[in-house]
Amino acid sequence: MTARAWQHVIPSLAVLVIALAVGWLSFTQEPAAAFLFPRIISVVFIILAVWNFARAALGLARVGTGIDRATLINLLPGVAVIGLYVLLGARNLGFYTAGTLTFLVLYTLYDPAPPNSVQDWGKRILVTAIFMLVIYGLFALVLQVQTPRGSFM
Repeated sequence: MTARAWQHVIPSLAVLVIALAVGWLSFTQEPAAAFLFPRIISVVFIILAVWNFARAALGLARVGTGIDRATLINLLPGVAVIGLYVLLGARNLGFYTAGTLTFLVLYTLYDPAPPNSVQDWGKRILVTAIFMLVIYGLFALVLQVQTPRGSFM
């Protein structure tokens, strides 16, 4: 297998392992009714991950050339913020509070507007509020799924 092929196989295998872990977690947690939506999503995630891995292993994935160093360095702060959200934020602060802070931090990190502009901060806060209202409406009102509760909701 060539180095180019491994650039597709290794990430697709990592995604498959994560999909299987998420699926296993969603099917082993109680109460079962609270995990119906995560179970549905995890099954779809596993199917897509298996399909993606099969395409990579068979050499059918010929898109892209991999991530260059500059792009990787640009992505690392966002990955770190999301990692903190997953490992600490949602459980300790609550899904919606941590989600709001995470979205605002990510938006600020990757927004090309200058960080010292009051008008741009207003825009960031407004977009974050609208995004979180949509997320709240989707999860709490439409899907009625249980979200992690923390100190602040």
